[in-house]
Amino acid sequence: MDKMAETGRDFIIKRDDWGTCKFVPAAVPTDLEPGEVVFRVDRFAMTANNITYAQVGDMIGYWKFFPAEEEGWGRIPVMGFADVVRSNHPDVPEGDRVFGFFPMSNHLVIQADRVTPEQYFDVAAHRAESAAVYRTYTRASGDPLYAADREDRHMLLWALFMTSFMVDDFMADNDLFGAKTFVISSASSKTAIALAYMLSERGRGEVIGLTSPGNVAFVEGLGFYDRTITYDNVGSLSADVPTAFIDHAGTGEVVSAVHHHLQDNLKYSGIVGMTHWGAARNASVLPGPAPAMFFAPTQIQKRSEEWGAEGLQKRVGEAWVKFRDSSDVWLSVSRGYGTEAVERVYKETLEGRAKPSQGNVLSLWEREG
Repeated sequence: MDKMAETGRDFIIKRDDWGTCKFVPAAVPTDLEPGEVVFRVDRFAMTANNITYAQVGDMIGYWKFFPAEEEGWGRIPVMGFADVVRSNHPDVPEGDRVFGFFPMSNHLVIQADRVTPEQYFDVAAHRAESAAVYRTYTRASGDPLYAADREDRHMLLWALFMTSFMVDDFMADNDLFGAKTFVISSASSKTAIALAYMLSERGRGEVIGLTSPGNVAFVEGLGFYDRTITYDNVGSLSADVPTAFIDHAGTGEVVSAVHHHLQDNLKYSGIVGMTHWGAARNASVLPGPAPAMFFAPTQIQKRSEEWGAEGLQKRVGEAWVKFRDSSDVWLSVSRGYGTEAVERVYKETLEGRAKPSQGNVLSLWEREG
């Protein structure tokens, strides 16, 4: 790896001030070590979920996925598609198209291993402690869920849907904690929408969305929530019904209001996301169950062992296709190309200005053609 050629850029973020970001030249090797593969990152999705990755980056290890060379800076993971442009692995050909986690960069170099017709893994040392699901690259040629004309929606929704599928499954695995009502904050976020979809399909109780006034009409129009209320109207929730609260917002005042209003009838309080990244959670002792961080890879591993890889894929796949196709009605896709578009959409997402009805798909390459 002595010979390096500067052929692209990395988008890096100040780890203690996410509003401070910049592009830096990125070098990729021309001489590869055995097993190394160079991806050309084609396109990736930018959603509020990526802000959550920064929020819990140290806790869960997202900053370790793609370290930045500059001290105090990092690269936020995104989900996207890429093509192999150089390979020193006998079973990974050039031209192979894959889906997985990438940095907001033109290229990514991985150490490929455990290659099968369906997927392979990055076994580079800096990612060794990450859950396998975060290091997996799924080959388009071997993925039964892949559809070339649905790539944008796959990037935007797959990871969020998988998380929500596992939240729903985790609650079902615990008899829904005895809840008859399910309250979901940041109801307009894509992860929350996927969970509302799963719970509505399950049909075991009322699904209520908590959102800001400006998003009420959008949330109501989805058809997945039985009722939509604003954050300042938590008191309208019935305090007499066993309730599960699934928090995607991370606003301490809202978490506190829900706990204090529902008291002992709050049966489960789960933390899935932190879309309102600037709001600190209330650190005081809350009535009801302590808020618990949900970690999807743990439930994925549990079900993989119980159902087998094929059993899990079958269950997820059937639900995924229905949810993905439902998004044709409520989600429009907007593509952006080049550094200006990436920085603009990132800041819109960070500041909560992105429209919930719009899905942003980005590329650091200029528009081709």
